[in-house]
Amino acid sequence: MIHQLQPYIYREYFAMSPKSNYNSGDSLSGSKNPASIAVTSPQQLVKTQVSFEEDLKNFTDGTVPQSLVIATVIGVVCGIAANIYYKILFSALNFIWHDVPTKYIEGHLPGFICILWIPVIGYCMALLSGLTVKYMGEPGDLAYTIKCVHEKGYISMDHVLPMVCASQFGILGGGSLGPEAPLVAICAALGGFVSRVIFKRTDRNIIRKHTLMGMAGALAAFFGCPLGGSLFALEVNSRFGVEYFEHMVESILCGEITLSVFRSLAGLPIAPIWTISSTKLLGATPTEVMMGACIGLIGAGLAAVFKKFHMIIMDKLKQRDLLNESNAPKRALFGATVVVILGMLIPQTMFWGEFEFQTISTMSPTNTLEHIWPKRGALGFQMNNGFECLIVAFGKLIAISCSVAGGYRGGFIFPFFASGAAFGRAFCTVFPSIPVSLSCLSFAAAINVGITRTCLATPIILCFLAGEPNAMSGILAASLASLVATTYMPFINTQQPREDMQVCIFPDISSSSNSSCVPQPSTVNDFTDEEKSLL
Repeated sequence: MIHQLQPYIYREYFAMSPKSNYNSGDSLSGSKNPASIAVTSPQQLVKTQVSFEEDLKNFTDGTVPQSLVIATVIGVVCGIAANIYYKILFSALNFIWHDVPTKYIEGHLPGFICILWIPVIGYCMALLSGLTVKYMGEPGDLAYTIKCVHEKGYISMDHVLPMVCASQFGILGGGSLGPEAPLVAICAALGGFVSRVIFKRTDRNIIRKHTLMGMAGALAAFFGCPLGGSLFALEVNSRFGVEYFEHMVESILCGEITLSVFRSLAGLPIAPIWTISSTKLLGATPTEVMMGACIGLIGAGLAAVFKKFHMIIMDKLKQRDLLNESNAPKRALFGATVVVILGMLIPQTMFWGEFEFQTISTMSPTNTLEHIWPKRGALGFQMNNGFECLIVAFGKLIAISCSVAGGYRGGFIFPFFASGAAFGRAFCTVFPSIPVSLSCLSFAAAINVGITRTCLATPIILCFLAGEPNAMSGILAASLASLVATTYMPFINTQQPREDMQVCIFPDISSSSNSSCVPQPSTVNDFTDEEKSLL
C-alpha cells in the first residue's frame, strides 16, 4: 500500500475542505488504528510532477516552485513597504521629539513650561488618529487581521492607508503601542493582494498561505529574528500552538527574504539590541528552569489582572458610546489623557518599549530614554528600588490598556516586554539570587504569552533581542506555564481553532454552542462566484 501512495503528496494540506471524505480512523494501512497517521482518500491527493522545471512551468498551486516564486515576490514587496513605513515613522519621531524641542524650546523656555511639550504632542497626535478613523475608515487591528485570516484568507487593501496614518499618529503621540501590529496588517494585505491580483490565485487556502507569508515577513523584519517573527505570525492566529502548520516553511522562507530586504534598505544590523547584564548567562540549570516556570505563573496572574482591568475600561467607554466610529476623536482624547499624564509623571511608560526596555531592564536614569522630551519628567522620577520598578510596571500596563481603549492602532508585544522587564527588576530586589536577565525576560515572556498565546515564538524573540541564548530553557518554561495557566482566559477573541480540521486539540472555549472542530458547511477552500468577482 505504501508504494502505491508514493506518487502522491499533499499539495496544500492535511486538513481538507468539509466536502471531502475523511475518516479519522483511516490509516496508511487501511486499518482503524488510532495511532496511525490519517490520510485523505486518494482522489483528494494531487499527483506530483517529476521535476522542478515541470512544476515551475505549470505553476501548480502548492508546488515548491510556485511557493518559492511567490514568497520571493511577497518578501520583496513587504520588505520595501516595511522600510517606507519605518523611514516615515522614525523621521517624524526625530523631528517631533528631538529636532524641534532641542533647537527651538530647550534653553529658551523654563523647565516647567518645557514639560507641556508632552501633552501638546500627545493630544494633537491622538486627535489626528481619531480623525483618521472617523474620516478615512476603520483601519482594523490585530484581532481584525486574525479574523480575516480565518474567514476570508486575506485583508482588504482598503485598510492599508488608514492603518498607516492612524498607527503612525498614535505612535508619534507616545502611545504604548508599537509598529509591529500595523506592519502585520499592512504586509498581510499586501501578501493577499500579490496572491489575488498579481498571480490570480482563487483558492482560499492558497491565498491564506500568502497572507500568512506577509504577516511572517512583517514580524521577521521588525524583530530581526526570522524564525521567531515568522512563528509569531502563525501562532497568534490560534490559542494553542501553530494550527496553520502546512504553511510554516513557506512563511519562514518569506520571513527570511523580507528580513534581508528590509534590513538592507533600512541599514539596520541583524543583531541583539539589548544588554541587560554585562555578564551573559553561561548555561542553564534545572533550578533556573523551575524559576522560569514559577515566574510564568506570576506573569499569567498579571495578564489576568490586565485583562480584567482592560475589560472594565472598555465597558465604561461602551456605556458612553465612545466605541462608535463617529466618536473616534473623543475616544482618542481619552486615551491621550492617560498616556500623557503617565508620561509626564513616569517617563518610562511612554512609547512602545523597544528602546525603553534597555533603560528599564538596567534601571538606568531617564536621560537614557530614546524618544521622550523632556526626559526628566515633571517630578524627576527614577527607578532606584523595587517599589519604583513596580510603579513603572503597573504604569506601563495601564498605559497599554488605555492606548488600546483609546483606539490607538499598534502592537502590544514590545509594551508587554517593557512592563515585564520592570516586574523582573522588582522581583530581583526580593530574590537577588535570580539572574537579572532571566527574571526580566521570563516576566516579559509570561505576560506577553498570557495575552497573545505565542509560547513558542516569544522565547525565541526575547533570547535573540537580548543576546541571551542560554536563557531559553527558563524563558520557555515561563511561556509554557503562562500558556497553560491562561488557557481559559482568551484576550484576543478572534483567535480560534481551524474549522477545516476534524480533529482539534483545542476547541473554541468561547462558544458553548459549537465546542467541536467538526468542519462547518460554510467553510470551503474555493471562493464563491460573488467573492471571485471582488478579487
